[in-house]
Amino acid sequence: MRIHQINKLKIQRLNPLRSYSTPQLGHFKLPECKNEPMLNFAPGSIERSNLQSAITEMKKKISKTPYQIPCVVSGLSVETNDISSQPCPTDHQTKICEYHNATPEIVQDAIQKALAAKPAWEAMPFNDRAAIFLKAADLLSTKYRYQMMAATMLGQGKNVWQAEIDSVAELADFLRFNCTFAQEIYADQPTQNAPYNWNRVEYRALEGFVVALSPFNFTAIGGNLVAAPALMGNVVLWKPSNASVYSNFLILQIFKEAGLPDGVIQFIPGDPAMITEEAFSHPDFAGLHFTGSTSVFKMLWQKIGNNIGTYKSYPRIVGETGGKNMHFIHESADVKQSVLHTIRGAFEYNGQKCSATSRVYVPDNLVDEFTSELKKQMSTIKMGPVEDFTNFSGAVIHQQSYDKIKSYLDAVKNGENASTTIISGGKTDDSVGYFIEPTALLTKDPKSPTMVNELFGPVVTIYAYPQEEFLETLDLAESTSEYALTCGIFAQDRQAIITMSNKLRNAAGNFYINDKSTGAVVGQQPFGGGRGSGTNDKAGSALNLLRWVSTRTIKENFAPIQSYLYPSNL
Repeated sequence: MRIHQINKLKIQRLNPLRSYSTPQLGHFKLPECKNEPMLNFAPGSIERSNLQSAITEMKKKISKTPYQIPCVVSGLSVETNDISSQPCPTDHQTKICEYHNATPEIVQDAIQKALAAKPAWEAMPFNDRAAIFLKAADLLSTKYRYQMMAATMLGQGKNVWQAEIDSVAELADFLRFNCTFAQEIYADQPTQNAPYNWNRVEYRALEGFVVALSPFNFTAIGGNLVAAPALMGNVVLWKPSNASVYSNFLILQIFKEAGLPDGVIQFIPGDPAMITEEAFSHPDFAGLHFTGSTSVFKMLWQKIGNNIGTYKSYPRIVGETGGKNMHFIHESADVKQSVLHTIRGAFEYNGQKCSATSRVYVPDNLVDEFTSELKKQMSTIKMGPVEDFTNFSGAVIHQQSYDKIKSYLDAVKNGENASTTIISGGKTDDSVGYFIEPTALLTKDPKSPTMVNELFGPVVTIYAYPQEEFLETLDLAESTSEYALTCGIFAQDRQAIITMSNKLRNAAGNFYINDKSTGAVVGQQPFGGGRGSGTNDKAGSALNLLRWVSTRTIKENFAPIQSYLYPSNL
């Protein structure tokens, strides 16, 4: 095992004794927070040229040698003899990086050093902690914008627009808005004080360390899973997805350059089963911040529950998991608008958003018009490598995902799923990249496998419901899936909108009226769902940050009492 500095940037280590006596000589007001402006990357634009140059440079680098990614423990890179690689989804023979898998010893070392860093980090004044993440957002949106986008495009298979709205805009928004939300939380104080008393509330970091398990499909989510608890004074062990290691490591480097002290975030790629076993067995485990599959989240929750007697405190468990997200079309809907939103909802980022549209309910009197327009629009979708900016669709993330989705399509093709037919797309090819053509299915069975199960790929299934059974079909749609993440409804009739909103109240945590089921924006639509889709703690809001603090109520008395007796005792 080799250990060395991860870069030449020198950050003075905090002196714990000094950090406790840092003066706060004012109540500072954060800069006004607005959503990061998104660039268009139109032909001939400067940003398009800059991004193309960044992609070309990155491809040239990885064609010779993939990036080498170590574990990072207290600012030191730690290399092991167990090395894995992250392939590019659209060209799986090319590896964007090779990363060193953590060992149990590294995980334990990371825990101990995180705990050692915690007192000074939690005691750092909020304005200084906030300044680090505000600077990180500015570094991301300027100096590192094109490198981060290139890493997300090549490493995770996103096209240019999806990379822009995720790895730059959303991540910068998380970092900035979280600071604003935290400031509002700290300012929430008791409004009443009895005579000669002063009441106040502290928002303490959790007692211990937080584990963040991040997904491949959003670079921004990886950054937020660690930044949100860290901003509130916590220390975090970060286990990135094996399919997004490079972009996540780049985030860590940005945090470092922004001034994040060593030890606040420990970066430990590797086997998730081993890492969680080590972390969840430690008495100082204080919280889990998770985005991933429902089955894994349930398994982790059970593992934590089995160890509940081990912990000093009850761990906070925050998770956003899967979805079987629907579009429900009323007979008064604008059909073309419903189709266009369905295409975006189902096929942006190849159907790999947690919120992707995967089932659509269309009244039988509109289904011919709907499917005709859908096939017409889908015939124009371009699929191919991310370097070609005209491609709307690309490859799914890895072989396992490709095989799973293909098996569902094969079941339709060979008649195993006899109630369902392919009306557009359906082709698959993994010879170069993991390509699955955007596919629309039409089913006669509202409980067919592709209407119920999460595929996490570019496949959407349409069910034509009897027009006169509108209310009954709403009940059917509400109860079909174990998930409750997102939903889009389409209607011009206001009473129909009210009816659908009420009937589907618990079917989604993010509910869209005449809009697609995807595209939540930080500061505008806090994101999260219930039922099998997670704990609904709303990333991109103060609700999420509140999960990473433990309040202490303080009452200070200024006047002495003259006796232990009360007037009623006289």
